Amino acid sequence: MRTIDKDDAAVVVVGSGAGGGTIAYELTKAGVPVVLLEAGPHLTNEDYVNDEWAAFNQMAWLDPRTTTGTWRIARDFPNLPAWIVKAVGGTTTHWSGATPRFHAHEFKTRSMYGRIDGASLLDWPFGLEDLAPYYDAAEIKIGTTHRHGRPPLPANNNYKVFAAGAEKVGYTFYATGPYGTNAEPYDGRPASIQDGFNFQGDKSRAKWSILVSELPKALKTDLLDLRPQSQAVQITHDDKGRVDAVLYLDKDGNLHRQAARVVCLAGNAIETPRLLLMSASPLFPDGLANSSGMVGKNYMRHTTGSVYAAYDKPVRMWRGETMAGLIADESRHDPDRGFAGGYYMETLSLGPAFMASFADPGTWGPGFTARLDALERTAGLWIVGEDMPQESNRVTLNTTVTDQHGLPVPNVHFDDHPNDVAMREHGYRQAEELYRAVGAVDVWRTPPYPSTHNMGTARMSQHPADGVVDAFGRAHDVPNLFVSDGSVFTTGAAANPTLTIVALATRQAEHIVDQLKTGGV
Repeated sequence: MRTIDKDDAAVVVVGSGAGGGTIAYELTKAGVPVVLLEAGPHLTNEDYVNDEWAAFNQMAWLDPRTTTGTWRIARDFPNLPAWIVKAVGGTTTHWSGATPRFHAHEFKTRSMYGRIDGASLLDWPFGLEDLAPYYDAAEIKIGTTHRHGRPPLPANNNYKVFAAGAEKVGYTFYATGPYGTNAEPYDGRPASIQDGFNFQGDKSRAKWSILVSELPKALKTDLLDLRPQSQAVQITHDDKGRVDAVLYLDKDGNLHRQAARVVCLAGNAIETPRLLLMSASPLFPDGLANSSGMVGKNYMRHTTGSVYAAYDKPVRMWRGETMAGLIADESRHDPDRGFAGGYYMETLSLGPAFMASFADPGTWGPGFTARLDALERTAGLWIVGEDMPQESNRVTLNTTVTDQHGLPVPNVHFDDHPNDVAMREHGYRQAEELYRAVGAVDVWRTPPYPSTHNMGTARMSQHPADGVVDAFGRAHDVPNLFVSDGSVFTTGAAANPTLTIVALATRQAEHIVDQLKTGGV
């Protein structure tokens, strides 16, 4: 592995997840040296523990955070607004693997949906046609099933119940993917062994992640200096407002400075605005790159909820892949349903520990225990849909609560928009109908889990007053600062965000390489 001197102005990438890891690989592949700072440890596939709670405690970002707003998370999980990973590879080591693309209308929501009271809708500064070739590249990189000749995963029992119900209620767009786990060996990774435990740490390496794919390739270039357990705490700049360094703490709490020619910030949509706000200075008194006041605003986490159904015969939903298929029929925009935008239904299984914790937090009694007793006979799905951006949904610094380093923690404030509530209710009803159509003896709703899809807090915009970064993720205010994660999403769409983050980061890396060659940064 390359060691880059801390006084050498390098491209510094903060965060090693879907965005940061992709940027690091694409830049090193193009001959650009990169320092990659990751706050968490370098866990390997051999380190993973196939036990729900042990894996959660091993991988999850458990630094203190606070939560406000009327969303149920503030009541049920006030210290855990988001369920993401603090480790090399970021949340790609935890993701389910679903890889749908955005629809064309989801890039133009202000134009397509019109004005929606309380929503800060804005068209993206480009369309699907601009991102399509990068979607292709991302799907090939990941080895997405059902795409580019890649075979589908086999159907597990949870999917078979799901698909049978979909057919009964008249859905037509359902399949076992697209999905980011190999059905056959691909790109040096083996085929899935259908072990039922790839959600939090896939020991087999069949599921694509930055840890098993991009980082090993980047390290082979000998141009990557990977620094785990390095928590970025400030981005500094020169008197012209160009970033010049990243300050970070090592595992022992010692402060270091890495000189930077370019900074790519990819800390997830909570830590990214937190770092920008902590980087306030006399030139940027409201936070770095925040002349618009939009840093931290328009936080989105997708409209979610789950439905589980018990049958009179075993399903054993935990066998095979955790998320083994999806229904796309409801992902269309059809305001006649009573809401704008759409949602997917995706198979999901929880083990006994997580079912007890997340099925309906805080409940107890015979009904609750009966549902746990029925786990072997249970099938389940997750609703994931487009939530409305709202400026009041935001990440701010909580100056009264500090982390282990004495720094202000991020506070995540969120209120459901009425559109979100209407969409979730529609999804619940459709899922219940689906399961009852194939003989469910009991069906129940599960409220949203802590957020796994975090987006929008440094959103793209054509005009600087409307957002934080431009169409390539470059800060409107700072010419050599880029944001490279889901923070840049102008709106959230219905699709799981990882594929789009990888596509955007691939496009951004191409732009940065060009700008480095031409002196644009």
